[in-house]
Amino acid sequence: MSLPVIAPLPDDEVYARIGEDGFTRLVAAFYRQIPDDGILGPMYPQDDLAGAEQRLRDFLIFRFGGPQRYIEQRGHPRLRMRHVPFAISQAGRDRWVALMDRALAEAALPPEAEAALRPFFEQVATFMINREEA
Repeated sequence: MSLPVIAPLPDDEVYARIGEDGFTRLVAAFYRQIPDDGILGPMYPQDDLAGAEQRLRDFLIFRFGGPQRYIEQRGHPRLRMRHVPFAISQAGRDRWVALMDRALAEAALPPEAEAALRPFFEQVATFMINREEA
C-alpha cells in the first residue's frame, strides 16, 4: 500500500498556514544544532548566532508570503553573493539539508507546509555550493 501524496501549499500561502510561530520553531530547531556541528558550526560566527537565526527566519517569512521585514532591512536576498565568504561544498550542503530535515521533524509543521519547504531547502542548498570537495 502506498502512502498518500501530500500536495504542497503554494509558496505564498505557507506563512498564512504556519505563521510566525511555525517559522520561529523551525529556525530555532535548526540553529540549536549548529554550535555542536563539526561541518556547519565553524561557518557560523558564534557571537552572531542569534543574528543569523533572525536573518534566516525573516528571509523564510518573506519568501513564503509573510511580512517583508527581510527586504526592508537587508534588501534583495542575493543569497549566493552573501554566502561567497563561506566555503560551501557538497558535504556542507548535505549537512545543512540534514539539519534542516531534523528541524522540520522537530517543528512538526503541517504536511502540506513541509511539502512546500523541503524541496525549496534542497534546491537552495544545492545552489549555494561554491567550492569543490578538498
